Amino acid sequence: MTKLTDTQAVILSAAAQRDSHNVLPLPGSLRGGAATKVVETMIAKGFIEEVDADVRKGELIWRETGDGHATTLVATDAGLAAIGIEPEGTSTAPASAPDTPAEQQAAPTTRTPREGTKQAALIAMLRAPGGATIAEIVAATGWQPHTVRGAMAGALKKKLGLEVASEKIDGRGRVYSLPPA
Repeated sequence: MTKLTDTQAVILSAAAQRDSHNVLPLPGSLRGGAATKVVETMIAKGFIEEVDADVRKGELIWRETGDGHATTLVATDAGLAAIGIEPEGTSTAPASAPDTPAEQQAAPTTRTPREGTKQAALIAMLRAPGGATIAEIVAATGWQPHTVRGAMAGALKKKLGLEVASEKIDGRGRVYSLPPA
């Protein structure tokens, strides 16, 4: 699920409960410049959009366009999906047939580091024959030793799902390595 601020989640939840998914009125604590900032951010992320307001139906107005028209704000399908609500007209059934083997279903995408970055250099050093020590990685990247350890534990293990192995080698110290790609 998409990461939302508490304010964004409250706004989208309230809109989801309205028939027209109208975002207005905003929470009472959100006024002035703060309201404008939150709305602009949510529009930029595609969670809400401005649509023409039907004043005759009593729709609340977000802003007047200057040509006699006014706009209101409504939650988009992406905004509803961000709070875990399936947009109308979509199905929760899997896209593949029930008798399709798991191997043929689409595998989740894995992150890959960009080329030429320090993270890519770290991975290359760890995949090289013989691996690399913390001191060698510090010299190559300019990072502090704690940053190297954090990158291995966070970016490589948790985010990229790589298995970093370590072993103590006489005369060299603790050496870290990754299996070859």
